[in-house]
Amino acid sequence: MPTERTARDMAPTSSSSFSGLIPDRFDRDGRDQLIDVRDLQATLPGIRRLRRWAHEALDPQPGEYAVDIGSGTGPEVLALAAAVGENGAAVGVEPDPELLAAAERRAGDAGSLARFVPGDAYNLPLGNDSCDVVLCERVFQHLTAPARAAGEIARVLRPGGRVVVMDTDWGSAVVHPGDRNVVHEVIETLIANTTAPFAGRRLPGLLTRSGLVIDDVGSHALVQDAAVGAGALVGRVSAMAVARGAITEEQRAQLLADLEAGARTGDIHLSVTIFAVLAHKPE
Repeated sequence: MPTERTARDMAPTSSSSFSGLIPDRFDRDGRDQLIDVRDLQATLPGIRRLRRWAHEALDPQPGEYAVDIGSGTGPEVLALAAAVGENGAAVGVEPDPELLAAAERRAGDAGSLARFVPGDAYNLPLGNDSCDVVLCERVFQHLTAPARAAGEIARVLRPGGRVVVMDTDWGSAVVHPGDRNVVHEVIETLIANTTAPFAGRRLPGLLTRSGLVIDDVGSHALVQDAAVGAGALVGRVSAMAVARGAITEEQRAQLLADLEAGARTGDIHLSVTIFAVLAHKPE
């Protein structure tokens, strides 16, 4: 099991989009948050690098029982199913029936043994001490009771079982160029409209308090492609900042103009950091 994968190993190797980092899976309390699913595809190169690290760290073996919490349309469950083989089991837990249906179609088309069941991070439809491997990606930022979800992970893991939890920390967001005070208010608006904006930094503590042992913590900065300019997310959140009286319409227009000018000259940086935590349940 890798224990040396730190920020150096997980540093970005190419750009991805900051404009669609709100994920496509969330609980009921998160459904009213700022979501731009149309831009999600642009984030996939960076997300794929994190997923590769997660699978290497978890190292699922033939015959093991693996679970993806918040499995969406199921790509990670299919990868887990291939690793554990016909003598193992790979299950995706997802609350959204449309995503469940899409995942089942994907598995059928691929001839995969992956299975999908309805459920959420608060009430996993799994027995105590039943899982060898658990994956949970970008779910905690949408939970109002993250400690309860961490407790569920600890409950279903067998002794010696391992988990990777990955999530965004919106407090790490960087927007450049632009007036620092205006940028601050825009980021604060984003934070105020996210259920658990600092989920990434809280993961080690949540898992430790649930009785798990932390083996490794890594991070990955997702950097928006300069060609995107201000992007959909900054445009939308800055409008929200105007609506809440944090900035003026003139300040918003200047920020967007600064970002577009920066994109033309290469003097632009928009990013957010995702943290990944590898842990295990003690024997």
